[in-house]
Amino acid sequence: MLKVNNLEVVYNDIILVLRGISLEVPEGKIIAFLGSNGAGKSTTLRSISGLLEYEDGEIKKGTIEFQGQPIHKLDPQRIVAMGITQVPEGRRIFAELTVEENIRVGAHTRRDGRSAVAADLRMVLDYFPPIRDRLKVEAGYISGGEQQMLAIARALMAKPALMMLDEPSLGLAPMLVTEIFDIIRRINREGKVSILLVEQNALMALSVAEFGYIMENGKIVLDGPSRKLMENEDVKEFYLGVAEGTERKSFADIKHYKRRKRWLS
Repeated sequence: MLKVNNLEVVYNDIILVLRGISLEVPEGKIIAFLGSNGAGKSTTLRSISGLLEYEDGEIKKGTIEFQGQPIHKLDPQRIVAMGITQVPEGRRIFAELTVEENIRVGAHTRRDGRSAVAADLRMVLDYFPPIRDRLKVEAGYISGGEQQMLAIARALMAKPALMMLDEPSLGLAPMLVTEIFDIIRRINREGKVSILLVEQNALMALSVAEFGYIMENGKIVLDGPSRKLMENEDVKEFYLGVAEGTERKSFADIKHYKRRKRWLS
């Protein structure tokens, strides 16, 4: 469904952020996209959704194709209309609008009529019971978990074929994280929505995804089926926080970590 081919991105005509990355999202699959802070994951999502220019970024090399069509030179509204939505990091909702108004904003590119939008609103609320009773409340007054649900609900109203989620668990309590990921599974399974999932919680991301990519310093350094990545000793140590026969490493071992990161050599 989505193919990113040898992509290079520069910020402010100086800073090379993405260094020839390539990845694919097959139709109907959940793909995990992992890496440390600053690795380039969010920049990759902005490149796909057409938002780079608003961050003084530019694609210098490579292509992005969605369902066989090149999209790397299209504006964001056209990309959304083609079936790609992004849920940005940090639950960026419209705090002064009501919950219902926020959700309806997601349908702004649609041209299939009010009845279709109303039907999808009911469908979306079935995924998110906690916000069903908060429709008339200003979004700035609902909880962080409810705001994350609202951000995903808004993206769903665009009827996406591909949804990109940027750190959906950020700042949420463990119980809410589990609930959010259960909803992500349902959206994929019942709604037939492909998902590209950027997530710091590597264990949770790999548990819901079928395939994963790991990014470091603007490059894809490792990829494979999620189960194999979860069994990889380096992935266990650097991203899952455990090593063979030991507990989680301390900060005193950071130099040792860097020596062990064989994929960066």
